[in-house]
Order: sequence, then structure tokens, then C-alpha cells
Amino acid sequence: MTAVTAVTTSASGVADAAAEVPASVVAEESGSQVRRRRRLSPGKRLPAAPLIGPALVIALWAGASAAGQLDPAAIPAPWTVLRTGGRLWTDGTLPSDILTSLRRAASGFAIGLVGGVLLALAAGLSRVGEALIDGTVQLNRAIPALGLIPLFILWLGIGETFKIAIIAIVVYIPIYLNTHAALSGIDSRFVELAEVQGLSRFQFVRQIVVPGALPGFFVGLRLGVTGSWLGLVVLEQINATSGLGYMMFQAQNYGQSDVILVGLVVYGIFGLVSDSAVRLIERRVLSWRRTLSN
Repeated sequence: MTAVTAVTTSASGVADAAAEVPASVVAEESGSQVRRRRRLSPGKRLPAAPLIGPALVIALWAGASAAGQLDPAAIPAPWTVLRTGGRLWTDGTLPSDILTSLRRAASGFAIGLVGGVLLALAAGLSRVGEALIDGTVQLNRAIPALGLIPLFILWLGIGETFKIAIIAIVVYIPIYLNTHAALSGIDSRFVELAEVQGLSRFQFVRQIVVPGALPGFFVGLRLGVTGSWLGLVVLEQINATSGLGYMMFQAQNYGQSDVILVGLVVYGIFGLVSDSAVRLIERRVLSWRRTLSN
């Protein structure tokens, strides 16, 4: 009984001592811990962050041109490129070439997206599918897609079909690789839980597979979007009669570096806008994740 009383008295003494600690001290220690935690994180997202880097490059380009550090014949000033772009837009050349390039890129990207996702699902959800598909895709990945151009010209001719087919190959490979890796990385305990819960195949795919594979899918999607533009700029310089790449190829023959830079700037804008759109969709769809980026 005496021991119990002593323990009770000691516990009440500790509680009284804790109660006597000023609230300001507790708040200060808590604030210090929060500050230490905040130092480890990247901090708040900067407004218009994707535009800061390109704006800095343009500012350096303009400054070097104004100071006479760049040869105008090789690298025209930004205002010269802007005037050339306005002239090409006014005479109808630039809008027509942009629409042609967008149509090619969109067609190839759509085919590559569907193909990459379907192949990743077939290989990621079935051992037989993985045995049949994964090795073939890995072999295809080891072969440069642009190295297939001569063969595809023989097979499909020099029209639009072979260009769209090459873009589709460039797009589907990163989408497949990242989506398949995400599927393979799903914790097996979730599969066991789905089996215990008696989920159907469709419910398993919708509730387990899709949420688990989405982060990897979006990484592949961003790489695929970029790849579609990289492939397009090369393909449009091969037996083409329209498009931004054709415009740049013709400008090369006549030594028009300002027209070439107009095409590069347009490609860059399209790449930046499309990548930003994918990142925005990713943040909306994966808003439930707590990551450094959000």
C-alpha cells in the first residue's frame, strides 16, 4: 500500500511539474521542430516556375545580342526572330506548318499511348504476357527508333504513314517501360488483400492496379510527349512538303537562321506547354499523394 501511494505521489508530482512548464516554452519547442522540418523541404512552389528558366535564357540571349557578342548571321537577336515569326504568320506559312505538325504529332502520340498502356497491362498482369511482350519491347528499345526510318520507308512508303508509325514507336516505349515498372512495383500484400476481399478481376484492376500504376504512367507520359516532338523534328525533314521541320530544312538551304530559330522556338513552346499540361493533370489526378512536389 505504501509503494502504491509513493508511485501515485511521484506520478502526481511529475504531472504537476509538467503543468508548471510555461506554455510559451512548449510553443517555442514546437515551433523550433516545425522550423527544422521546414528547412528540409523545398519550400513553397514558386509562381510560374516553369517559365523562370526559359525567361532567363531569353534574357541572356537578348543581352548578348545587344552587346554584340553574338554573330547576327548565326544567332539572330530575339527581336529579329520575333519579327520573322510575325512575317511568317501573316503570310500564312507558319499557321499551315503548325497545323500539319500538330496533326502528325497527335496521331503518332495517340497510337503510341494506347499501344504502350495495353502492352504494359498485358505484360504486368500476366506472366505469359510478360514472357511474350517484355523481351520484345526491350529489344525494340535497344534499337534506335530513328534508325528504323529506312526500313519503314520501304514498308510504308514516304507518305504520312511512316512518320506517324515512327512517332508512335518513340512514344510507346517510355510509356510501356514506366507503366510496366510501376505495375511490377505494386506491393504483393495489396494483391493478397484483394484476394481475401474477393475482388473480381475488374475490381482488382480498378482499385489496386490503376492507382498503383498511375505515378509511373505519368512519368512515361511526359517522356512520350517530349519524344513525339523530338521524333517529329527529324521526320519532317525527310521527304516532307509541309510542317515545321520542312520549313526549317528549307531555311537551312537558303541560310535563313532566323527562320530556323522560329521553328525551334515553336517546337520549344509546344514541348513546354504539353509537358506542363501533363504535369497539371498529374497533380490533379494524384492529389492524394503527399510528395515534395506538392
